[in-house]
Amino acid sequence: MSFSKEIARRRTFGIISHPDAGKTTLTEKLLLFGGAIQEAGAVKSNKIKKGATSDFMEIERQRGISVATSVLAFIYKDKKINILDTPGHKDFAEDTFRTLTAVDSVIVVIDVAKGVEEQTEKLVEVCRMRSIPMLVFINKLDREGKDAFDLLDEVEQKLKLRVTPLSFPIGMGYDFKGIYNIWEKNINLFEGDSRKNIEETIAFDDINNPELESIIGEKPANRLREELELIEEVYPPFNQEEYLNGELQPVFFGSALNNFGVRELLDCFIEIAPTPRPKESDTRLVAPNEEKFSGFVFKIHANMDPKHRDRIAFVKVVSGTFERNKPYLHVRLGKNLKFSSPNAFFAEKKEIVDISYPGDIVGLHDTGNFKIGDTLTEGEKMNYKGIPSFSPEHFRYINNADPLKAKQLEKGVDQLMDEGVAQLFTLEMNGRKVIGTVGALQYEVIQYRLEHEYGAKCTYENFPAYKACWVKADDPKNEEFSEFKRVKQKFLGHDKYGQLVFLADSEFSIQMTQQKYPSVKLFFTSDFRTK
Repeated sequence: MSFSKEIARRRTFGIISHPDAGKTTLTEKLLLFGGAIQEAGAVKSNKIKKGATSDFMEIERQRGISVATSVLAFIYKDKKINILDTPGHKDFAEDTFRTLTAVDSVIVVIDVAKGVEEQTEKLVEVCRMRSIPMLVFINKLDREGKDAFDLLDEVEQKLKLRVTPLSFPIGMGYDFKGIYNIWEKNINLFEGDSRKNIEETIAFDDINNPELESIIGEKPANRLREELELIEEVYPPFNQEEYLNGELQPVFFGSALNNFGVRELLDCFIEIAPTPRPKESDTRLVAPNEEKFSGFVFKIHANMDPKHRDRIAFVKVVSGTFERNKPYLHVRLGKNLKFSSPNAFFAEKKEIVDISYPGDIVGLHDTGNFKIGDTLTEGEKMNYKGIPSFSPEHFRYINNADPLKAKQLEKGVDQLMDEGVAQLFTLEMNGRKVIGTVGALQYEVIQYRLEHEYGAKCTYENFPAYKACWVKADDPKNEEFSEFKRVKQKFLGHDKYGQLVFLADSEFSIQMTQQKYPSVKLFFTSDFRTK
C-alpha cells in the first residue's frame, strides 16, 4: 500500500471525560468491534476478576480508575485506529493534557444522569483552544437520566460547543426502546441484553412509514417524529468541514456497557474523523506526507512489564515513516540513536514493528535518554511545541523510610519524575527533595510504585508552598536578582532540568515579589524553557 494511502487510513484519537462517565468501558467496546479482544471486562464490578484491558497498573485495578494513559490500536473496516485512553481523574490532568498534543481528534464521553462535569469542562477547553475536532458520546442511556434536549443544551452552554445530533434516543431509562440513527437513517432496537456481541438494526428511510408504530409502539413513534422535526429546526445540519475545524460537534447517544450505539459512533467516526494532521514545530509546520521521519515523545511509562525493569517512551509519528534499526537524531541530546525493537500496541499486546506511519504511536525502550517533549528527526534540528509542565498544587518533602535502600529510592524517584507523574524540586538551602503534584492522589501512586517496583519505602511531610514559579532574571548578574535570591533563599529550589524555581507560600507573596523585584520574572508553566 502506498505511503499516502497508509496515512489516509489512520485515525488517532483520545477519549476524554470526567471519571466514571464510562470512558474505559467505551474504549473496550470499540476494541470489541475491532475484534481486538474477545470479551470486554466490566470495569466497575469488583466481583469480576477480569480487569479492563486498558487499565495497566495494579493501583488502577484496585480503584477502578485509569491512572496512566494507555495506547490501544485495532483495525476496523480497513482503517487503522489508534486510541489514547486518558485518565479521567483530575489528579492526573497533566498526563491528559500532554496526551491531547498527540491526538488528531477527540471523543468526549458524558454521563446521561450527571451531564457535563467539571473535569470535562477543563479538558474540552484545551481541545477548543487547539481546535481539535470533537465528537460527543452521551453514555448510559439505559439508566434514568436527563432529557436528551436538556443534555444537548447543557453541552452547548457549559462546554461552549455548537452541536448537531447524529443519533437520537427513543425513550430514556426504563422506557428506553432504542436509537434512531440520523446519520444512516435506521433504527437500532435495544433489548437490554448486554451479552449479545453485536446488535441488529432495521433500516428506515422514511420515518413516516406506519411500520414504525408496530415496531416501537404508537406513542414512542409519534414522539420520535416530533423530536426529529424539532432537531431539524433547531440544530445546524452536519458539515464535515466545520467539524474538522473544531466549529461543530456531532453528538451520539448510547450505552457503552450494553454495547449499544457504539457501532453507530464508530461507523460515523471512521468516515468523518480527520486523518493525521500537520503539526507546528519551533521552526515550521510539518506535514504528515513529508518523506523524512519526525516525531515527539508525549509520554514515558516505566515498568510497563513489572518482570523487566523497562521504560517505554511513547512517540507520536508526525511525518515520514519510522523504521526499525534506522538511526534518528535525538534533537535535545544532539546524538543519533537507533531502535532494534520498537513496539506497537495492539489491544493489550505489544508487538515489534518494522515500520510505522504518521498517526501511529511507537513505544521505544528507553534507558534514560528521553524526557517528555523530546523530538526525533532524520537530522533536522527542530522541536515540537506545546508540552508544558504545569505548576503543581500540592507539595511534600519526601523522606527515605529505609536507610539501606537509598539508592533504590533515588532511582525510583528519578524514573517516576521522568515519566511526568510529578515534579521534583531540590531545595537550595539544604538539598532536601520536595515532590510537587497536580493532585493529592499522586502521592499514593508514587508511594505504591516505589515500594512495588523499586523496593523502596518513603514517607512524606508537608511543605508549606502554594505554587511553584519558574524564575527568569532579566540580568542574572544584577543587584536586584542577588537580593531576591538572598531574601527568598528558604523558598528556592531547582527542578530536574536545573532551572531555578521559587516555591511561593501564598498568592500574596507572589504579588509582593513581583512588585519588589520587577526584573525577576515568574512563570507558572515551564513552557518558556529554551533548552
